[in-house]
Amino acid sequence: MKLLPPLLSVIAGSVDAIGFLGLGGLFTAHVTGNLVILAAHLVSGGEAAVAPMLSVPVFMISLGLTRLLVGGLESIGRASLRPLLLLQLLLLAGFLVLCVSAGRHIDPDGPTAILAGMLGVSAMAVQNALVQISLKGAPSTAVMTTNITRFMMDVGAVMLGRDPADVARARSRAMSTWPTILGFAVGCGLGAACEAAIGLRSLALPTGLALLALAIALAADPDGGQGS
Repeated sequence: MKLLPPLLSVIAGSVDAIGFLGLGGLFTAHVTGNLVILAAHLVSGGEAAVAPMLSVPVFMISLGLTRLLVGGLESIGRASLRPLLLLQLLLLAGFLVLCVSAGRHIDPDGPTAILAGMLGVSAMAVQNALVQISLKGAPSTAVMTTNITRFMMDVGAVMLGRDPADVARARSRAMSTWPTILGFAVGCGLGAACEAAIGLRSLALPTGLALLALAIALAADPDGGQGS
C-alpha cells in the first residue's frame, strides 16, 4: 500500500498536465488554478470559459457524492479504498473515451470537451477524497503546495530540532511526503510529453496507472475489504 500515494500523485500530475494542454487551460486536479483563471477573466472583462466555471461546483458535488458513497459502504461494513479506486478508474476511462472520440481537434468549449473535462475533475475529486478517507495519514496526492511546505518544515525540524521524538516524527513525515512530490512532478512531465506527442489520447497513461492502483489494492486485500 505504500506505493499507492506516489502512484496516485503520478496520476494526478499527468491528468492535470494533459487536461491543461489539451482542453484549453482546464485544471482537473488543481481547482485553485481554475478559480484564478476564472477571476482573471472576470476582472479583465474577458470571456470566461465554461469548463473552469463548472469545475469548482462539479468538484464539490463529486466530493459530496463520494462521501455519501463511503457512508453507504461503511453502513454495510465494507472498506472504501477499492470501490473508490474503481470509481476513479471508470471516470478516467470515460474521460479518455470522450476525448478520443472527439478527435485530435477537439473544441475546448464544445459540449463533448466540457463533459470530458468534468469527468476528469470528478475523478480527481474522488482521488482527493479517497486519500483522506481510505489512506488516513497519507500526504495529499494532488495539492503539492501543502506537501512542499510540510516537507521543508520537516527538513528544518530534522536539521535544527533538539527533541529526539520531534525529530523522529519530522523525519517520518518527510520520508512519506517526498515520494508524492516527486510522483506529481514526474506525472506532470510525462503527461506534458505524451500530450505533445499524441494529444488527448495520452489520457491512456493515467487511466492505465489507475488500473494499476486498483490492482495493487486488490492484491493487498484479496478478501474484499471488510471494515472501514
